[in-house]
Amino acid sequence: MYRFLLTPRWWGINVFAVLAVPLCFFMGSWQLSRFEARMDSHRAEGNRTDRDRSAVPLDELLPVDRKTSGRLATATGRYEDQFLVPDRRLDDRRGFYVLTLLRTEGGKALPVVRGWLPGDARSDAAPPPPSGKVTVTGAVQASESQGADGVRSGGGLPRGQLGMISAASLVNLVPYPVHDAWITQIRTSGDLRAVPPRAPNGTGLDLKAFQNLGYTGEWFVFAGFVVFMWFRLFRREAEAQRDLALGLPAQEPGHVTVSGPPAPKAVTEAADPETAPGATAADDTAVRTAPGD
Repeated sequence: MYRFLLTPRWWGINVFAVLAVPLCFFMGSWQLSRFEARMDSHRAEGNRTDRDRSAVPLDELLPVDRKTSGRLATATGRYEDQFLVPDRRLDDRRGFYVLTLLRTEGGKALPVVRGWLPGDARSDAAPPPPSGKVTVTGAVQASESQGADGVRSGGGLPRGQLGMISAASLVNLVPYPVHDAWITQIRTSGDLRAVPPRAPNGTGLDLKAFQNLGYTGEWFVFAGFVVFMWFRLFRREAEAQRDLALGLPAQEPGHVTVSGPPAPKAVTEAADPETAPGATAADDTAVRTAPGD
């Protein structure tokens, strides 16, 4: 009865099901691992020890990755060029960052976000940086990339402003090399407000983390749907083969057979004028010569 499974049509169906189900499980497991990785990074961020929160020299945290992002770093040097980073929000308020380049003892400059001010970016509102040799402590961050949340490319900005904090954008504005990282100062002065460090990309319980969890469920549902459709097609084919083995006519898709009691013989005979009771040749002749013929 199940020889139909060896037909070319069913070979194609079987191969598709055998390949599709493991693929769906693999993709679902991969999305689940992505969600678990974000959960682990979120827990690690909350379980940092006091040693992790203590400030260390900047060189020990470079290059910045997921483990070092947000760690406290110290750097010594002299402040030089200052820029404003507009359209930055803090506590649901719109404002701008005050970014000053710190020329370190190694020669490279370190972008330092000295604080945040509300309103439009104005150079007269930003306090000047301290003069002389200073030591700065702040949370180290990786360079921003275009397309990140709250980051714009910087095209069309006035002189002295930049859209994103990155070495790629700063090297075109200053004549000295710049670190591919920046720090946000934890202690500010005057009206400046400290900017909290942002979680690195791909970590934390953000919307993307729950998207990974949703994709996990979708892939497992796809696997179940493939199995369900295979069994449904298999059952219909087996029923059709059974009907053929019993000598029953195969029904076309969508055909419905209505069963019921047979019509009475008298009604059937009355419907036929040639076999109806009392019908004679004369009656037949009268019908054929009725007026109007």
